[in-house]
Formats: sequence, C-alpha cells, structure tokens
Amino acid sequence: MITRVVIADDQDDVRSGFRMILNAQPDIQVVGEAADGIAAVELSRRERPDVVLTDIRMPGRDGLEVTRLLAGPDVRDPLRVVVVTTFDLDEYVHAALRAGACGFLLKRSGPALLVEGVRAAAEGNALISPAITVRLLDHFATRRPPAPATEPRLTRREVEVLRLIARGRTNAEIAAELFITPGTAKTHVANLHRKLGVRNRVEIAAWAWENGHVAPGS
Repeated sequence: MITRVVIADDQDDVRSGFRMILNAQPDIQVVGEAADGIAAVELSRRERPDVVLTDIRMPGRDGLEVTRLLAGPDVRDPLRVVVVTTFDLDEYVHAALRAGACGFLLKRSGPALLVEGVRAAAEGNALISPAITVRLLDHFATRRPPAPATEPRLTRREVEVLRLIARGRTNAEIAAELFITPGTAKTHVANLHRKLGVRNRVEIAAWAWENGHVAPGS
C-alpha cells in the first residue's frame, strides 16, 4: 500500500529534498507540493493525502493554522499532519500538538527520521524528535495542572498502555512489551481514545504527561 504525501514548505530546496527522500521509498509517493499555507490547505483538502508535511513559518497561513484547519478539533474528517521545521521553540511544539499534529520533527533530524515519521503517521502512530520529547516531558512535569475532580476509570492494563504511548511506543512495540497481540494493543488504544475523549496518540501522551502518569526518566 502506497502512502500518499503532500509537502508544504516555502523553500524550493527543502521541498525538493523531501520529495527525493520520500519518493525513493517503495511505499511512499509525494502527490503534491505547496509553497504557502493557503495553497497547502486547498491542495490537501483536494488530494486527501495520507500524510501532510508542513513547515511552521510560511506565507499566507503559517503551519500552525494549516494544522488546525486540516487536523484540528473542529475538523470533521481530519488529515494526519506532521510538522517538520527548523524551529524547535517550545511554544511552536505545544501549539502544533494542540492544533492536531500527529508528529513534530526537526529538519536537521535527517532522512531516516523523516521517513519514519511519515510511516508512523500513516499507521495512526506519532513520532516526535527525541530531543523534543525530553523537553515535552520536562514541560508537563513542571507545569502540571491540578488533577481533575473525576479522572477516567482506567484498567491496570490501560494505564500500562497509556504510559507506553507516552514514551512513544507503537502498537507493535506495546504488544511485545506487554506480551499481548497487536490486535489487543489496538483495542486498548481505542478504549483510551474513548475514555479520555481524545482523537490521536499525541493527545493520549499529552494527557498522560499532564496528569502525572509519566515523569522524565521513568
């Protein structure tokens, strides 16, 4: 099965580089490119790719607005958006994830992580550059809000899956670590989506971090 990708970046050389890297993969095809945020939204809505790669700083609409319009909480049929940028400022990371992004990669992370990020997004997983993940854990550990009056009732196994998702594990890795089938892992993830009222794995991870289920170094 071919993963169809749209690339949105205002730099021609970046789009060209990403296109060459991704089209070299037998299971990935770039189906469109956009040099600004307005074109990115229009193209993505028309092509309905499996994954949208977007930069943060673009003319017309920035990558955060593109992400919100394509994958935000108000979008009825959201696309999978991965933010790929030079800028790893905390406010960008948090805003992108809150806007619905299912991944956040740095351009300097290299070709292998770019390909892995696209594949993870296409499979419904999430990938965040390792350095950013550490900072996110620190952020949520130091800025944890008061616990809600009523927390969702999670089973012991669901809590285990929750913590592994927060550490960036895929369904296959969760299944291997917990000695369960990938299908069972997928069921637990679906239950977490329902109980926590979230739509993707990044939001599950954010909930785990915010509510103290994962701590840096754990």
